[in-house]
Amino acid sequence: MANILTVDDSPSVRQMIKLVLGPAGHNVVEAGDGSEGLAKAKAQAFDLVITDLNMPVMNGMQMIKALRGLPSFMGVPIVFLTTESDDAVKQEAKAAGATGWITKPFKPEQLLAVVAKLVRS
Repeated sequence: MANILTVDDSPSVRQMIKLVLGPAGHNVVEAGDGSEGLAKAKAQAFDLVITDLNMPVMNGMQMIKALRGLPSFMGVPIVFLTTESDDAVKQEAKAAGATGWITKPFKPEQLLAVVAKLVRS
């Protein structure tokens, strides 16, 4: 199915994403912050990126801007998975290149539906 990069400073959130998407046939690669996520994104191709907003070293917004500067990430969907729900932040994320937004805590079926919608199998 899809090769998905999940970027979150919480190991439990990354594990939950992997537990939801792995059995659905997706390959999930984990990164603990935006800088690590950017490095992994430069090293291999992904069909989707799921990222937190607030992280150390490089936050999700900075990582999205950097990813959108890479030719290989022009059409790759990027979804924020965050506790942040402020409309101004959502608008900033959209302007930076985010495709969608899921608020934590998330329901497994909600995540699966978003992935199914954004990833062409």
